[in-house]
Amino acid sequence: MSKAKILILGGLRKDSLTDLEKECDVTVGPAGHRLHDDREWVLDHIADYDGVIVAKMAFDKEMIDAAKNLKIISTYGVGFDHVDVEYAKEKGIVVSNCPKSVLRPTAELTLTMIMASARRLRYYDHALREGVFLDADEYDNQGYTIEGKTLAILGMGRIGQQVARFAKALGMKVIYHNRHQLDNELEAELNAKYVDFDTLIKEADFLSLHAPATDETYHIINADVFKEMKETAYLINVARGSLVDSDALIAALKNGEIAGAALDVFENEPHPKQELVDMDNVIMTPHVGSATHVARFNLSKEAANNVLSFFKDGKAINQVN
Repeated sequence: MSKAKILILGGLRKDSLTDLEKECDVTVGPAGHRLHDDREWVLDHIADYDGVIVAKMAFDKEMIDAAKNLKIISTYGVGFDHVDVEYAKEKGIVVSNCPKSVLRPTAELTLTMIMASARRLRYYDHALREGVFLDADEYDNQGYTIEGKTLAILGMGRIGQQVARFAKALGMKVIYHNRHQLDNELEAELNAKYVDFDTLIKEADFLSLHAPATDETYHIINADVFKEMKETAYLINVARGSLVDSDALIAALKNGEIAGAALDVFENEPHPKQELVDMDNVIMTPHVGSATHVARFNLSKEAANNVLSFFKDGKAINQVN
C-alpha cells in the first residue's frame, strides 16, 4: 500500500517530523514568504498530495480546487482564517488546527504585554537610546501598578482563561465577554465575571483580545469602542489583526482616547502602519505569540500528529469543520 503524500508549507521543526516521515511520504515545500511565487508553485504541485500542513498561505477556493487528492489540511497554529473551511467541508476535506501548543506561550506574551504597557517599557527604552535619562521622580515619567486594575478579556477560550489565571495571581480584577458564559465552577476558579460587551470596554484598564477572526469580529474594536474606553486604558492584541480597525486605533492614540496599545498582530502583516511604529506608547512584536523553542517544537508535533492520526488511525484530531 502506497504511503500518503504530505506537503508541508511552513516553518515546522524538522526534529518533530520523525513519526510522520515513518508513515507518510513527506515533502517540505515553500513557506509562503514569497507570496506570488510560492503560491504558484503550490497551485502547480498540490494535486499530487493527500495532506497538507500550512502556516500562512491562503487555502482558498482556487487552491482547494487544485488539490484534487487532498483529504486533510492541518494549520500550523490555532488560527484557521486563511483556510476556506466551509468549502473544504463541501469537498470532503478535513480541516484541523493546533490549539494546545500555542496556549501557554501566547498567554505568557499577553502577560508580558500588559506589564510592559503598565511599566512603560517602550517609552523608557526609547528615551535611554536617545540619550535621555528620565527623572523618575516626575509624575509624568512614572508607570502604573497593575494590582487592583481591571483586565477585560474579549474571547474566553483556553488562552483567555490562562491569561485570567495569570491576572488573578497578580491581584487584577478580571471581567470577560464571550459568545457563551463559562460555567460557575470555572468562573469561580478564574475569579472572572461575565459582562456584556459595552460594560467590558467601559470598565477595562487593559482590554485583551483573544477572539478568532470571523465576519462577526472584523473591526469589533473600532472608533466607537475607543470613544467608550477609559483614557487610561491599554489595548492588548495577540489574537488577529483584523479585530482592530488600525486607522481608528491610530486616531484614538493621537487623540488621547486611550493610553496605549501592545500589538503582536496587525491588519497588514508584515507591514504595520508607520504611525504605530513611531509612537512611544505602542509596543509591537512580529506575531511571535507561539515563538518559543519549546512551543514551536510542540506546535510542529501537534500539526504533524493531526495528519498522522488521520492517515494511520482514521481519526481527525482538532477538527474544526
